[in-house]
Amino acid sequence: MPFKILEKKTLADNVVSFWVEAPQIAKKRRAGQFIILRPNDESERVPLTIAGVKNDVGAIRLIAQIVGETTRELAALDEGDFIRDLAGPLGHPTPIKDYGTVACIGGGIGVAPMLPIAAAMKEAGNNVITIVGARTKDLLILEDELREASSEFIITTDDGSYGEKGFVTDALRKVIAEKKINFAAAIGPVPMMKAVAGVTKEFDIPTIASLNTIMIDGTGMCGGCRVTVGDEVKYTCVDGPEFDAHKVNFDELQHRLGTYRDYEKKEEHDCKLEGKI
Repeated sequence: MPFKILEKKTLADNVVSFWVEAPQIAKKRRAGQFIILRPNDESERVPLTIAGVKNDVGAIRLIAQIVGETTRELAALDEGDFIRDLAGPLGHPTPIKDYGTVACIGGGIGVAPMLPIAAAMKEAGNNVITIVGARTKDLLILEDELREASSEFIITTDDGSYGEKGFVTDALRKVIAEKKINFAAAIGPVPMMKAVAGVTKEFDIPTIASLNTIMIDGTGMCGGCRVTVGDEVKYTCVDGPEFDAHKVNFDELQHRLGTYRDYEKKEEHDCKLEGKI
């Protein structure tokens, strides 16, 4: 069943937002869940977190960073076009309740899936302190929406072009020094989530991380999304996507995420040796 694109907007360089007509998914979706899509019949399957819903029109929001062939195919679609397949909502929702004060830490494109979590945490009665990071001001997305979803909003940039100069962990340490944090959630690049987990573990703050693993079928059958959490092997698609950040083996996750990238580099190297490119 095709799914119609109702609205398309570019948020930053190579980052595109879509509102897609999917009333059944919109009705059942909860913060933290995701979908798997194929832009057309020949496309590979890719997972995207549901970044928002409009129940009045039965639409879900998808935000994609253009990093490969499938996301390029998705970004080539316009308003009025159709996405070939959407499966969801998938994964366990974020454990939303009134913890007290919650720190939501997002980095890079991880800011997009953090938006519905921050909004849901605030709606549940929490004091939500959202910390987002980007390499530079031009790569920051969803600032206005996140401000509205947060009780306190902090921006960091690596180059100091906007907000505080530094990393999200620098801002997090400052917040912890001033306030008692009862719960934390982290979404972003693996090194960032690992660093956040290191800080919160130091202060014994329960923390979840939403993992962006390689994912293919979304049913736990292929095993491509497996991660080690504590002493157990878990599957991000059916057991996650969120796990206890203090138990995730981030080094193993980083290595596995480089599988296809390393293969592509080797293939390119071999082609150059053979004079094909």
